[in-house]
Amino acid sequence: MKRFLFLLLFFVFSVPFWGQQPHPQGDDPIAQNLFPPELVMRYHQEIGLDDNQSKAIKDLVQKAQTRFLDMQWDMQSEAEKLIQLLKARPTDETAVLAQVDRVLNLEREIKKAQISLLVRIKNTLTDTQQNKLMELRHRS
Repeated sequence: MKRFLFLLLFFVFSVPFWGQQPHPQGDDPIAQNLFPPELVMRYHQEIGLDDNQSKAIKDLVQKAQTRFLDMQWDMQSEAEKLIQLLKARPTDETAVLAQVDRVLNLEREIKKAQISLLVRIKNTLTDTQQNKLMELRHRS
């Protein structure tokens, strides 16, 4: 049971937590236009991030982490319910599919929250800072 839960959660969370792309950057137009917090912080001096921007991004990340933790707990709970439904003999297909919908809806909400965080980080940066980050990201 734990192995199935692990595999299910691995599949659900296979998109990296902070929106880093699983494909090379050139293949992912979404990732090309967003900046994960660790990238911004790594190059904060090079892009001239000021104290207000740094604080704003830190606040965004802290709020998001709390939200992500809550959603992960909910996801685990719903995944465990799915496992219990799958153990039944016979298995109630209707109940399983309804539970899968709940799990997938939570996954969608997590991904939506991830994109929201990345958009807010992007909007905290100036055009010049965004261009510099794109350049620095392509170099590394």
